[in-house]
Amino acid sequence: MRFVQSLHPHRILQALDKIDDSGNSYSLDRRQSLRRVFITLACVAVALLFIHYAKFSSNIPTVIGSELAQRWQSSNWYHLFGYVWWTGCHLIGFVLLPWLVIRLCFKQRMRDFGWRLNDTAQHWRGYLLLLSPILIFVVLVSFGEDFVNHYPFYKLAGRSWFDLLAWELLYLSQFVFLEFFFRGFILQALRPAMGANAVWVMCVPYLMIHFPKLWLEATGAILFGLFLGILALQSRSIWGGVLVHAGVAVSMDIAALLRKQEIPTQWWPF
Repeated sequence: MRFVQSLHPHRILQALDKIDDSGNSYSLDRRQSLRRVFITLACVAVALLFIHYAKFSSNIPTVIGSELAQRWQSSNWYHLFGYVWWTGCHLIGFVLLPWLVIRLCFKQRMRDFGWRLNDTAQHWRGYLLLLSPILIFVVLVSFGEDFVNHYPFYKLAGRSWFDLLAWELLYLSQFVFLEFFFRGFILQALRPAMGANAVWVMCVPYLMIHFPKLWLEATGAILFGLFLGILALQSRSIWGGVLVHAGVAVSMDIAALLRKQEIPTQWWPF
């Protein structure tokens, strides 16, 4: 009931008002705000464009050459290497590009954009309220064939414990990068210019990166992004969102592997 009450638009607006009343919002003048919004959203556009087209492993032969590509494609680690590339592209787009903007354009420190724990522990109830219904939803949808066919993304995750653990490390690293980009960089960069309205701006590209996924997951990303954004501004940290994402991601993969009876039985694949 408490979680349902928190979804009421009036409660959401009250939370956003409280964030603005706490300081750091609207701290730039009109000219500074214009430039801050322009630079931030330009970085967001470039980062998302880069990731969207660069993340596919089909780009690797262009980078390493045809001879090395043939050896790579005949390797037993072909698929896992593809996800190393995928994770690396997210590191460049979601972390390194914003880092350049923060250091060179804003003249600020990276750690002030959500990397510290700050007040995360004080908002554990909010993160738990957000995570609990999602885990229940995961259990329910795990009985569908679409879910089983979709997760884990790395189809050889059940080959061995090494495959599963290596995949989860790459997968969870990507969530750290993603949380920093959306709930650290975008929110903290835009807050001095537009206050808590930065949450609404962040939610749009966050929804759009979920379009290739199942429609229920994409729909849920709207509220998921909204509440993670509010909690990130309240806690001044990305780590609560990282833990929520990690809990959801790992539970979805394990649920799918259990359904397919593909939980690893050996430590090494060969």
